[in-house]
Amino acid sequence: MNHQKSAALQSFKNEVGIKFQLYNSLFSSLPFHRIEKTGIHLALLLSNAEESYAMGKSPVEILDDFFAKNTPKADEAARLDLMFRFVQYTERQVVLFDALEDAAFTKVNDMNGAGTLKALAAEVVQNDLETNLHERLKDFGIRLVLTAHPTQFYPGEVLGIINDLSDALASDNATLINLLLMQLGKTPFLKDAKPTPYDEAVSLAWYLENVFYTAAGRLMTFLKAQFPDALPADNPIITMGFWPGGDRDGNPFVMADTTLKVADLLRTTIMKCYYREVRQLRRRLTFKGVVQPIIELEKQLYDHIFLPVSQTTLRKETIVDTLKQVLATLNQQHNGLMADLPEALLTKVEIFGLFFATLDVRQESTVHGRLMENVAAQGIALPKRYAQLSEPEKMNLLANISQTVDPIQLHDRVEADTLLTAATMRTIQQQNGEAGCHRYIISQTNSALNVMEVYGLLLLAGWQRETLTVDIVPLFETIDDLTHAEAVMRSLFEHPVYMAHLKRRQMQQTIMLGFSDGTKDGGYLMANFGIYKAKERLTTLSRQYHVHVLFFDGRGGPPSRGGGKTHKFYASMGQNIANNQIQVTVQGQTVSSNFGTVDAAQFNMEQLIHAGISSNLIGSRLNTMTAAQEALLTSLAEESLTSYLALKNHPNFFDYLGHASPLRFYADTNIGSRPTKRNAGNKLTLKDLRAIPYVGSWAQLKQNVTGYYGLGTALQSLHNRGQWPEVVALYQDSLFFRTLMENSEMAMKKTFFPLTAHLANHPVYGQIWQTIYSEYQLSRQMVERLTGRPLMGNYPVEQLSIEMRERIVLPLTTIQQYAITKVRQMEEQVMPGPLKSKYEKLVMRCSFGIINAGRNSV
Repeated sequence: MNHQKSAALQSFKNEVGIKFQLYNSLFSSLPFHRIEKTGIHLALLLSNAEESYAMGKSPVEILDDFFAKNTPKADEAARLDLMFRFVQYTERQVVLFDALEDAAFTKVNDMNGAGTLKALAAEVVQNDLETNLHERLKDFGIRLVLTAHPTQFYPGEVLGIINDLSDALASDNATLINLLLMQLGKTPFLKDAKPTPYDEAVSLAWYLENVFYTAAGRLMTFLKAQFPDALPADNPIITMGFWPGGDRDGNPFVMADTTLKVADLLRTTIMKCYYREVRQLRRRLTFKGVVQPIIELEKQLYDHIFLPVSQTTLRKETIVDTLKQVLATLNQQHNGLMADLPEALLTKVEIFGLFFATLDVRQESTVHGRLMENVAAQGIALPKRYAQLSEPEKMNLLANISQTVDPIQLHDRVEADTLLTAATMRTIQQQNGEAGCHRYIISQTNSALNVMEVYGLLLLAGWQRETLTVDIVPLFETIDDLTHAEAVMRSLFEHPVYMAHLKRRQMQQTIMLGFSDGTKDGGYLMANFGIYKAKERLTTLSRQYHVHVLFFDGRGGPPSRGGGKTHKFYASMGQNIANNQIQVTVQGQTVSSNFGTVDAAQFNMEQLIHAGISSNLIGSRLNTMTAAQEALLTSLAEESLTSYLALKNHPNFFDYLGHASPLRFYADTNIGSRPTKRNAGNKLTLKDLRAIPYVGSWAQLKQNVTGYYGLGTALQSLHNRGQWPEVVALYQDSLFFRTLMENSEMAMKKTFFPLTAHLANHPVYGQIWQTIYSEYQLSRQMVERLTGRPLMGNYPVEQLSIEMRERIVLPLTTIQQYAITKVRQMEEQVMPGPLKSKYEKLVMRCSFGIINAGRNSV
């Protein structure tokens, strides 16, 4: 271990490990009913569980032994009550650990080290790359898109406490820490009802206002100061995206009026940010010639916040011109005194405009297909024989629609609202600017027709071809869709009407690639490499047609959903993949864990900017894989796919997940507005199951199948073929492959098979459990042989963090398995008994602490 990692590990032990033990002891002294006894019993359960799992005992045996020894006179209801108190206590331990890690962030991470903008500045100067940087920054940027995917189990009130507690911990304010711990003890973690899409938007807008506004401003101020001549005026480098209120794929609660309301929220929120900052300017810029312009700007911002948008005329240009006028006066008449203050605000206005974040609209492709067929069936805008036509014929008809349709003419509620939403996008652009809502994403895209259906939809909604300021974004998700993406895009690039649309959009085509469904469909290795190859093919195709392709990655928190060392993936993109922009979704837990504080957000945004710029300036040739390396990775991916499909296609596979995990309780967690499955039918199937509950269930089961399964078999297969030296060379030479291995190490580090070892001899599911466990053992063995170190041995701080977090929630995973077993036993009885619903609730409540402790489990 090098000195820097050793120092970071020691800082983590001091600032997090030791302080957790110290402040954790305060919980038992808080003035709450029976809390001291709860803490003592919980510590006993943890100790007993660790010893008992080592002896091969099951969760039922562990808890039955615990109750017999420690609460022998308690009836079943009293034992249930104690387990619920264990859950509440552990949830708050996890919050304390989160807050401690947030407070220690700047001490554990080198804020000026590798991957930061200061490191980038040094690299540019050392390698004499100023001219190259200037060229790179003309069109480079990062776009972080906040989504409302249900992976955040903390309610807003608890997130606020974490934020305040981390500040108090950073300053060692013992009085405030104690007060916040008491507040935490009284604050419920369970939501009584599912949030509405607007509720989700309000929650994520808090991060825009309190984190990203400041962090993005800091970053751009640094870049302007460091490279004053390199930053183009028309490229803000950092942009934000937003899905709550715009993403209606499978969510019947997102309607056109929701989208409009959220756009208004975003505009009002950024105006509040500007207003507060202008108020601060008034306190400092009290000089002749600048006071009056600032007062007038303050009034205009105030009116824009509180008056209907139809009664205000404030535009981004007005704010920019006023600030530039103030800057000119300061420089000409006051020697530039405090000019940095309006300059900082001007930088933020250039980034966020009047929209704060681009509100993306997303809908599933079959909705558009049905809409067009129903429009045609009524003889409106399309011929009645439309449904019988070929795909090219349909595409030509859609490209030449000349008639608008009123949504009230459509009888299906979803279809009518889809049409209304297309028209609403124009209203949002008029109020927030074009950047406020200019992307329509089509999930489940599997043909060029799917894209032209949205083109036709926009025409039906009243958009004109020549002024159509909407980018249509196909989303390719499954392994088959990724394979066929090139053919789909070729058909579009060959279509004269669509190509004319691209010319009006500066020849830019955004293509979204989904990691979650790809992993569910084809396993970890094939999904990741499949997306890599799809990007290569699409880049080559786009260059042939002189189209600037922008890739938008739908990534989740865990490695199996494209998370983990995200910045390393972008640093590993070679010359064969377009990397002009880094566009990525930031979901649920990842928002709070990676971007929950200004320091963390700035650090992680710097890592992405550094990765995108340095990969092009410095590492492009180094990171481009050779044909031989890609052939080797193809062999690995195909072997892993065969292994994963053998497991997934086992007749008892999905039933096993439902039997052993909390999958069926996901819908009761009330963490998101979106249903857990796409199909509205009663029966839950693997096809309809969304990736988040699928991955999250494996995570709570502590088997994490989606993060490694098939990897061990693939590595062993090449080893047996005599290709192991080539695999080792690939690991040493390819940053992309190393990152794949490192992320898989994280997934395996979070497994704990003793939790479910009692299923090894189950008459129905024993074979599947043993198959999964064998693949885990093989994957771990082969990866450790490849890396030459234990899992995550190259990341000692994260390794220790995971170990501590997993230990904190060991009682919860044990209780959850115990409760799942009790529910099954009761369901097998003719009369389940009155406590069944209590055990079901206990299963669901355990999910909160388990998922939150993982920080990127779903």
